Amino acid sequence: MYEYLEPRDIGYVIHLPANDILEQKIRPMLQRPEVKLPRKPVTLYHDFLDQAKSWNRPWRVVAKMGWHRGELFPRVGFIITNLSAKPESVVHFYNGCGTAEQWIKEGEYALNWTGLSCHRLISNQVRLQLFVLAYNPGNFLRRLGLPKAIKDWSLRSLQVKLIKIGGWIVRRARQLVFQVAEVTLSENCLLPSSSE
Repeated sequence: MYEYLEPRDIGYVIHLPANDILEQKIRPMLQRPEVKLPRKPVTLYHDFLDQAKSWNRPWRVVAKMGWHRGELFPRVGFIITNLSAKPESVVHFYNGCGTAEQWIKEGEYALNWTGLSCHRLISNQVRLQLFVLAYNPGNFLRRLGLPKAIKDWSLRSLQVKLIKIGGWIVRRARQLVFQVAEVTLSENCLLPSSSE
């Protein structure tokens, strides 16, 4: 893949599985800090050139080490890239790609928007746009309309736990109460009743 992207001047960041050779290159940085670790993880970045046996030349590898309180060993990740940015920027860009992939996966699970079964391209294009239009109100509801306790739920969780459940609305003098089965929501995730 690298050999295809390089001559075409296409920038890339690709996860590289850890191995003993890569960890040997960052061995000094894998020494546990002597001081007590703060609550926020201590993150170190490093970049170096490496050439595996199957590669025709050395490639830039960016390493990220994260020391977390209460953990004996650091979390280590490697990325191969042709970007010239600082290691921190390369990792930030890679994490942004991961976030986009999570949103795509969320759309696949919640809306099945990869099910484009029409025979004409224009029909599939319209169908995908309708899926995106359906995604936006769900995302709006999740980000702005839900209590903090369930604000981080995926759209799939919202479907299963709030939309596709049996329940009823009871009107009282000054309240609307949404009643559902007790097993549906945990105690810390109950929705507050809304006033009229």
